[in-house]
Amino acid sequence: MTKPPSSSAPGSGQDKGNRRRPAAFSIEAEPSVAVPRPSTPRQPQSFSHDVVIVPDEEDPFLGAASPVDDIPLATPRRRGFSFARLAAGAFGILVSLALGLWVDGLIRDLFARSDWLGSVAVGVLVVGLLALAIAIGREVAGLYRLEAVQSLKADAELASADRRRPAALAIVKRLSRLVSHRPETARGQKVMTEVENDVIDGPQLIELAERELLSPLDIKARNLILGASKRVSVVTAVSPRALVDLGYVLFEVVRLVRAMAELYGGRPGSLGMLRLLRDVIAHLAVTGSIAVGDSLVQQVLGHGLASRLSARLGEGVINGLMTARIGIAAMDLCRPLPFRALKRPGIGDFIGDLTPSLNGKPDGGNN
Repeated sequence: MTKPPSSSAPGSGQDKGNRRRPAAFSIEAEPSVAVPRPSTPRQPQSFSHDVVIVPDEEDPFLGAASPVDDIPLATPRRRGFSFARLAAGAFGILVSLALGLWVDGLIRDLFARSDWLGSVAVGVLVVGLLALAIAIGREVAGLYRLEAVQSLKADAELASADRRRPAALAIVKRLSRLVSHRPETARGQKVMTEVENDVIDGPQLIELAERELLSPLDIKARNLILGASKRVSVVTAVSPRALVDLGYVLFEVVRLVRAMAELYGGRPGSLGMLRLLRDVIAHLAVTGSIAVGDSLVQQVLGHGLASRLSARLGEGVINGLMTARIGIAAMDLCRPLPFRALKRPGIGDFIGDLTPSLNGKPDGGNN
């Protein structure tokens, strides 16, 4: 009885016999390209005289700002000696003396006529002087708060350039006290208390305070600017009289500047408001931002879109953009720290919100 042939297992002698034995192959060398060498070696040259270092502001490859967003930073005007101010003070003292003599003579005449009339006049005078003192004190306090904001901004610039931690820590503490009345900064106050001892570099500490304490206030400031711009745009587009347009724009501008100052801790009085408005208007006049017309419409919205706008709608959009520019200038003046860690808003940030239906994307482009 014969056995069936068994299949050879791997590794057996038969399998080894069927394997192909390794062979050697010769690899041809790639043809080498002879690099011609100059007969005389090149002398080393210096190119330092041809290299020109271009500043970052003039480098076209670093993303220059759009002409629409290129708004100079608003700074308060420097106040020095003025003969007009001296004359106003001198005449004010003279008028005060004349008023005092008139009140003194009036009270004497009332006492001569009747004792109770003189007593009533003295009581009214005391109440009036007390109310005047309180009003003057509030105005002085408002001016002091505005000066505190401006001095904090200047000291922050010096502390960032000095790069010393104690000076930066003092700036952060002053900023915390200035904005402590705002509930939006509660989380930032807690974060700064926890990590202020962990940051060694002075400028980094100031930038961290800017991000944690001023970022929520900047968001609210942008909403204030956007809301005022939208209201001005709508009202001036539908109002039938230019006088109504002017009055409403002035009302919104005054309310926006006051809200911006209160937001950043520099709540002003009446004199402080006049001072802030003067600085804002002076900044707009210097930068040439007050002139509006077809050229500004075409610069902001483009030639094709400007040609499709009606006259009233175009005026409303431009008035809204001008209100936004005034709000940005007020933000520069009222903000206690310069923009370093955070991006400064520009007009381009508000164009899409003011004209959502003109670019083919209604409701913010969700459709």
